[in-house]
Amino acid sequence: MKDVARFLKLLADESRLKILWLLLNHRELCVCDLMEALQITQSKASRHLATLRHAGLVTDRKEATWSYYSICPTDNQVERALLDVLSEKLAHHPGAARILQNLNGWLQRKERDAACAPGGACGPSTNGKPAHRAREPNSGGK
Repeated sequence: MKDVARFLKLLADESRLKILWLLLNHRELCVCDLMEALQITQSKASRHLATLRHAGLVTDRKEATWSYYSICPTDNQVERALLDVLSEKLAHHPGAARILQNLNGWLQRKERDAACAPGGACGPSTNGKPAHRAREPNSGGK
């Protein structure tokens, strides 16, 4: 039961819920994507992502100076069921739809401008080369 309580505590934070919601709807996102969609600082995004990573809910990969995050598949039936219900219920929540709109608008601007959020984890390089381009979102839901 402690593992379920620990999992539910992770979900009890609004910022972590929002991050999970975005990651449940996109295969992989950069820290700057989360910052822009949620209008939070890099330190706040990184702190919540570290908590989710340590809990085994998300995984990260580095590409040069950029950090990308995605949902970890889980074999834990309780966690999987809770994430499925969360995803299903948030899909009908107006606040969740607004966050996805923010993210999708940001990803379009990022793709067009080939630039990330100022100070973000994938911000423009200092060597004069253009910033990294956005990854394609997973348009099929999970």
